[in-house]
Amino acid sequence: MNRRNFLRNSAASALFSGSAQTLSALTADNVYRANIGIQLYTMRAAIRKDASAAIRSIVDAGYQQGELYGFPKSKKMVEACREHGLAMNSCHFEWGTAVEPSDEGFSDFKRVLEKAKELGLTHLVVPYLHEHNRKSLDDYRRVAGRLNQAAVIAKDAGIQLAYHNHAFEYQPMEGSSGFEIFENEFTSEMKFELDVFWIRAAGLDPLECLKRLSGRVSQLHLKDLKGGLALPLYGGLPKEAFKELGKGMIPMEPIIEAAKKAGVQHCHVEQDHSPHPLASITESVRYLKSL
Repeated sequence: MNRRNFLRNSAASALFSGSAQTLSALTADNVYRANIGIQLYTMRAAIRKDASAAIRSIVDAGYQQGELYGFPKSKKMVEACREHGLAMNSCHFEWGTAVEPSDEGFSDFKRVLEKAKELGLTHLVVPYLHEHNRKSLDDYRRVAGRLNQAAVIAKDAGIQLAYHNHAFEYQPMEGSSGFEIFENEFTSEMKFELDVFWIRAAGLDPLECLKRLSGRVSQLHLKDLKGGLALPLYGGLPKEAFKELGKGMIPMEPIIEAAKKAGVQHCHVEQDHSPHPLASITESVRYLKSL
């Protein structure tokens, strides 16, 4: 029995042993598979070369929505998405406007919100933290405080603000971790976009994390991690660690099942590194739709 069949059969057995309601996670019209998204950063090289051709290939591969990056400096991506009918609900944006606002009124962030509203976006995501913002737990507390303020402003504009994790937030620090600070100090207005790859890279269980944060996770990033690595790894992963869905160590079926219960609105495939990005994202969407 190959790995994919083993995972599929294991997941199915677990589901049959539970309530019949959970079987909806494996149906062809599952809300996430039916509207599967992709973080467009995966195709960044192709987008730089020819945005229209790149987005067309993404649509042809079977994706229904694209999560922008570098917003609002993403005009060509936006135009290509509109041209080829790729829905846009979420974006990774210039996060310094929220993490290190230029003034107490978050005026730069408000300008980003205005552009997001014009585009019809419903989600803004902080995609990263510079090293100087995460040297200590106090740094994380300052970031949490600012993001809580920004999240209220975003909510008033009808947009959900979230934070996308990597592995470094989980690194032990002063008896705690940066992620623990965020988990404890983010208010109800501030959500998470959980990246299952980075949680696993930190040596933790993405499914457990998703369940623990139920109601606080607005979106998921689905990507797989190469097996056989010595975990945890908090940074500096080799490019070959990033695998297509179904080709690594992370069982996706239970995560997709738990997403609906946790209140997740959108799932996006992402593969930070691949020698052949289009082939990788095509394989990942086929995996999702074959479950």
